[in-house]
Amino acid sequence: MSKFQFKQFSLEQDRCAMKIGTDGVLLGAWTPVENHPNSVLDIGTGTGIIALMLAQRSSATQIDALEIDEEAYEQATDNFENSPWNDRLYCFHAGLDEFVEEPEDEYDLIVSNPPFYTDDYKSGTEQRDLARFADAMPFEDLIEATDLLLSENGIFSVIIPFKEESTFLAIALAFELYPFKITRVKGTPTTEIKRSLIAFSRTNSENISLDELIIETARHIYTPEYIELTKGFYLKM
Repeated sequence: MSKFQFKQFSLEQDRCAMKIGTDGVLLGAWTPVENHPNSVLDIGTGTGIIALMLAQRSSATQIDALEIDEEAYEQATDNFENSPWNDRLYCFHAGLDEFVEEPEDEYDLIVSNPPFYTDDYKSGTEQRDLARFADAMPFEDLIEATDLLLSENGIFSVIIPFKEESTFLAIALAFELYPFKITRVKGTPTTEIKRSLIAFSRTNSENISLDELIIETARHIYTPEYIELTKGFYLKM
């Protein structure tokens, strides 16, 4: 199914290697916007889903997205143009390294659902590998770029594999980016923790909000917490 319909917008995804998945929806719905960001940057936007969700959830006037893959960039641009917020959304066709060479803006909110298959596995299609593998955008590069681009009171929000959490936190700490909210995600009550949602700021918070989110209790039986988080987006929630 190439068209994906949400409550307030729809997306085409036929040209994107990485299709719309739970990770992107989680990050778009979970990312804190309490600092009322005026400017947002989505690094590695893919279909554009996270940028679009943040357009729906915030009143940010400038929502920029970055995508290195040409097909995905074109798709995200189309999805932005066809959305209710097309005057606020803009996609750059560039890699992170190019983008930070001449940074023009600081951002109040930076989000990323970074590629993270760090194992030696390759899928055989270059486009899909580029979207999925951490060697296309190592965590260090992502965090260093964020440090350059994040405004003084800005928030940086990511979703990563739980097994990478301590590594990611250690790199962020080296750049004086401090976690203030962490949610660990499990598919069902009995499965292992699979993902970590982490929000950082430049202020060292003594009290880190730490909780756990379970997505479903059985196949397609979603938990009240997951429904509450995503009901603004999914048609059937």
